[in-house]
Amino acid sequence: MAIASINPATGNSLRTFEPLGEEAIRGKIALAAQSFKSYGDISLEHRALWMRRLAAIMEAEVEELAALITTEMGKPLATARQEIQKCASCCRYFAENASEMLAEEPIEIESGDSYLRWDPLGVILAVMPWNFPFWQVFRFLAPALMAGNVGLLKHSSNVPQCALAIEALVRRAGFPRGTFQTLLIESKQVEMVLADERVAAVTLTGSEPAGRAVAAQAGQLIKKSVLELGGSDPFIVMPSTNLDQAVATAVKARTINNGQSCIAAKRFIVHEEIYDEFERRFVAGMEALKIGDPMLEDTQIGPLATPSLVDELEKQVEAAVLAGGRILTGGKRITGVGNFFGPTVIADVPRSASVYRDEFFGPVAMLFRAKDVSEAIEIANDTPFGLAASVWTRDYLEQQHFVRTLECGGVFLNAMVSSDPRLPFGGIKRSGYGRELAAMGMKEFLNAKTVMIAKPEPFDRSEFSRALDEALILPPPTRQ
Repeated sequence: MAIASINPATGNSLRTFEPLGEEAIRGKIALAAQSFKSYGDISLEHRALWMRRLAAIMEAEVEELAALITTEMGKPLATARQEIQKCASCCRYFAENASEMLAEEPIEIESGDSYLRWDPLGVILAVMPWNFPFWQVFRFLAPALMAGNVGLLKHSSNVPQCALAIEALVRRAGFPRGTFQTLLIESKQVEMVLADERVAAVTLTGSEPAGRAVAAQAGQLIKKSVLELGGSDPFIVMPSTNLDQAVATAVKARTINNGQSCIAAKRFIVHEEIYDEFERRFVAGMEALKIGDPMLEDTQIGPLATPSLVDELEKQVEAAVLAGGRILTGGKRITGVGNFFGPTVIADVPRSASVYRDEFFGPVAMLFRAKDVSEAIEIANDTPFGLAASVWTRDYLEQQHFVRTLECGGVFLNAMVSSDPRLPFGGIKRSGYGRELAAMGMKEFLNAKTVMIAKPEPFDRSEFSRALDEALILPPPTRQ
């Protein structure tokens, strides 16, 4: 089956590619393995030079790269530019900080000198999603290449042009041939790549079924894996907050990337004291969003990436209504050309409904009323996912209680959940395991090698001299 690039705003076919065959795949793995042997000998300063050059190229070509993202997966052009700029900043961050992250760490012990050193594992397979086609790759690419690993990218099949563009950018920046390669392959071919003994580890960002399959195979092969899967992030609003700021951020947090983000706020849990006012303002904010051509500068909501996503979202909304939910705005696909779905707000979905625990991957928000902090936390934790949470309160004791008790990988107080090269990123429960970004993310694919140098034993020179003399005494001559 051909790998197709299709414009989600128009339905027009852009380009098609034939998946690599088995021989071609093995050739690329062999090139990566060979490249790794020499890449580790290149100084960190030289790698940093290439990484900064990579950032500079992206900054210089931001318009062309952003247009490619928008054309291939549909996010508004303005946010596509931000994605490219974020990738460039990620490259600069790891270029500037890798030496500190990779520095040997001394360990004091009585019997000698010891330290911990960080060695790259080798060829790392990255299975990446379409929703942030550059950023998701670069948050793996930048730390991996700076640490001395090499990468093989299996990108989502609907963004092949973005995948090829990333490989070309890495080569143009000066990185040696084979240090980062794109594999245009189908999902079923991932198993073959991961099974190759020359592939040391795997990182996957994507759906829960994909994560289960890759984690199971990696476990069987005893290979390191990192998973960043789905999320149903809570957005909790308490009476002490600045309601204007909370509502404005809530609208943005639900509709970022056309609502197609693992860390987008999806469940809005509001204290009953301010619930009615929040609901009124939030619905008005969702209704005011401009939907349309993602290539226009003022568009805020573009199309979903594929027709199947629209179908799935429509089914989920129908299930929510059948369970007792009330649609406050939206709730339907936008008919005509393109994969558009109207911004939607649903209230009163019972927690007993199966759809309550679903992840809505599009501009659909669910509202919940909480009588106090305890109930807000109970609702927030009542999910199989545990990626991150946004909490809006100016009460210090409330803040600390939320930080301690929310079951997730990150808590953002009075701020929207976001990823940042300086902050470890990842989740718990069925949102995955392991971390990306920051020093912790870089070290996921490094060998923490312990080195111990024993102290020399006390040396008695006189004792040594007597032993040497005795050893050199010649036996008496034998009489004939």
